[in-house]
Amino acid sequence: MIRLSESLLAVEQVAVAVLMTLLSGAILLNVMTRYLGMPLYWIDEFAVYCMVWMTFIGASTMARLRLDFAVTMLTGRLSPRTARAAQVAATLTVVLFALSLAVMCWLWFDPLGLAQAGFDGQAFAGRTFNFIYTERTQTLNWSTWVLYLILPIFALSMIVHGIANLLEDTGAAPRVQRTAMMNADEAVN
Repeated sequence: MIRLSESLLAVEQVAVAVLMTLLSGAILLNVMTRYLGMPLYWIDEFAVYCMVWMTFIGASTMARLRLDFAVTMLTGRLSPRTARAAQVAATLTVVLFALSLAVMCWLWFDPLGLAQAGFDGQAFAGRTFNFIYTERTQTLNWSTWVLYLILPIFALSMIVHGIANLLEDTGAAPRVQRTAMMNADEAVN
């Protein structure tokens, strides 16, 4: 599980870099075209979707790198054993949240229902009143379900990273050592 998490982390880091580049390029293109009096009406929507995807992928990356936010006011006053138990409980909460999100995404996307409808979005919507496969974005005219895929991707990546972190927290696997990386505690102190 640790190797899977680390491989996923490497892919996520590249994805975040690509999305940051796309977002920066979109913003610069937007500024230039507006300055020239020829604004591109779809660029704002594209930038928003880049930002949304980057946020979810970045959140998953930060959770694995243990750069996510932490409130250490209480755990800093606990004994090492109790603080470790609190860390395990917090990590377990992340895994349970990710599992819950994955279940909700499964129900929302309803891949079995879509298959029963012959992968016809209109028939699926007519039978279930779930319009996820028929909606389109306003200016780009993209299928929204493709953009919504970030939610199950995020849920699955958080499950993988959460289990890897849980294995490290419980001592079942050695903690991955990272060079030139600091956690939230080190950043604050």
